[in-house]
Amino acid sequence: MSLDTPAPARATAASAAPTSPGGAAMPVGRPGRPDAQLLAHITRSLAATAAEFDAGGHFPHANFELLRRHGLLGLVVPREFGGAGGRLAEARELIAAVARGEPATALVLVMQLLLTRLLGQPDCRWPAALRERVLRSAVREGALGNQLRVEPELGSPARGGLPGTVARRTADGWRLSGHKLYTTGIDGLRWLVVWGRTDEPTPRAGQFLVPADAPGLQVKRSWNHLGMRATASDEVLLDDVPIPLDHAVDLCAPEDWLTRPDPEQQAWMSVLLATLYDAVARNARDWLLDFLRRRVPSSLGAPLASLPRAQEAMGEIELLLVASQAQLDAATAAADAGRPWSAADSGLLKVAVTRNAIAVVELALRQSGNHGLDRANPLQRYHRDVLCGRVHTPQEDSALVAAGRAALRPAAQA
Repeated sequence: MSLDTPAPARATAASAAPTSPGGAAMPVGRPGRPDAQLLAHITRSLAATAAEFDAGGHFPHANFELLRRHGLLGLVVPREFGGAGGRLAEARELIAAVARGEPATALVLVMQLLLTRLLGQPDCRWPAALRERVLRSAVREGALGNQLRVEPELGSPARGGLPGTVARRTADGWRLSGHKLYTTGIDGLRWLVVWGRTDEPTPRAGQFLVPADAPGLQVKRSWNHLGMRATASDEVLLDDVPIPLDHAVDLCAPEDWLTRPDPEQQAWMSVLLATLYDAVARNARDWLLDFLRRRVPSSLGAPLASLPRAQEAMGEIELLLVASQAQLDAATAAADAGRPWSAADSGLLKVAVTRNAIAVVELALRQSGNHGLDRANPLQRYHRDVLCGRVHTPQEDSALVAAGRAALRPAAQA
């Protein structure tokens, strides 16, 4: 049964700065680019409790406190706002390390990095004061944010259509009402960037900044998925939620949103999401390597690793992972050099790497038999998590149609 929880009591606890046993606020680490030693420490720390968070399906607050202590939630915030000014290469390294430890944490972190990266761009359309407030809160307090876009009737906004979430103009601001699905990380969020439309005679569509403790906001406990269970991707109900006038941070004609793709933002999204699921596949590869080396059936009298069929399967896994690595390296380097791939090509990258990741885990399952499906082993968890890669925007059909349409354009248009 779903539990409907008023947001203020939950969000305030989640977003408040953690305190020491003596009651003093714990310091946030100075933003910086993590080195290999820190990344390895993060992976080990998160991996130690990953099975527990998966089994319980609860939000990993402790994981984000670890990231907060090391100043990593402001990694890509520009230096002028106190951040580390990290590039896609550093963001990718961080996501890979976190995902090797606990993938649900990595998915929430992807959303944080994408939002703060978007707000850090010089052409950001948000009011300057609000933009700075959100960015500095990420740096100083480790405040998390995410965009709330998916709705029961609309589905994903990437496929078009006006949102059902409506903002009504009042004398002192806006009143927002609507219903959002899959609000990844809701238990830890400070800022909700809500996709909605105005109630004007000619509606505008866009983004409204809603503090997570705003009155009239409720969380409906509905997240019970097979994989990525600790993401707290529950539903959010907005009932006449009041926000100031300037919290309508980016509104324009609905059709204008279709003509405003940002190839660099698309590249970041595709690379970071693909990196997450590639990391899950690498965990599966490592588990299988250990299993094949240690497993010595009495009928064989030697490790399974000595069998040609096991060696061939491992070769197939290496092929898939090398292909993904090469594509991710190329897309990352292009974006950091200011030459991001087209939105269509970035979509293909996400599809290709996700397909490879799923194939790697399924190959590992075939080679391990009952052992891989045993809940005492992590391979079944990797399988459940990696399947979630298919649902993120751009979904496979949309990415393939976009790429096919681009390829079929007349030469002059191309």
